[in-house]
Amino acid sequence: MTPVAAPSPRVVIVDDHRLFRSGVRAEIGDRATVVAEADDVGSAVEEIERWRPDVVLLDVHLPSGSGREVIEAVAAAGIETQFLALSVSDAPEDVIGVVRAGARGYVTKSIGGDDLVDAIFRVRDGDAVFSPRLAGFVLDAFAAGAVVHAGPETDEDFDSLTTREREVLRHLARGYTYKEIARQLSISVKTVETHASAVLRKLQLSNRHELTRWAAARRIW
Repeated sequence: MTPVAAPSPRVVIVDDHRLFRSGVRAEIGDRATVVAEADDVGSAVEEIERWRPDVVLLDVHLPSGSGREVIEAVAAAGIETQFLALSVSDAPEDVIGVVRAGARGYVTKSIGGDDLVDAIFRVRDGDAVFSPRLAGFVLDAFAAGAVVHAGPETDEDFDSLTTREREVLRHLARGYTYKEIARQLSISVKTVETHASAVLRKLQLSNRHELTRWAAARRIW
């Protein structure tokens, strides 16, 4: 039997600039279904309650409030959806604020169309998605104890990894490419690939997306 493909994500775009919303629609095309748009906190919550989308593309600054207020209101209403912050801001306080509220990812408006679609699918499927620079802010918050709830020290699978494999794992979970990891750790791309393969094998994972979910579930960043 031929496997049935998963339906495309249903998306609500929340941003106060109509031309930007139109541009996002055009970039997404038919790869995801934009079911509604909103330009402030109140209309955003109404549209999310109405459509129950898979993913909400959310600006962090809105005329009537903040993206965080949208997330908190939707959570209070008991609606299950995933939030991907899409903002011009890359300020640490904005990133950490929406992550604490419950956003699964944060990307800036400089992101390309293909990468945005990929981020939508990944967030819909439970991954945490951040650009490398923004992931660093989240990492700093975890390191400072701001959002850490569980440590990897008691995880036998994590303990089976070498120190270098753990470093590669953390960078992969933050969204870095092999080339960026190689530069960060001062090793070759080939060495990064070797460590990544070892991590997947030891953790019995099939791909990078599964690895990100595994790390997120254990608060390993």
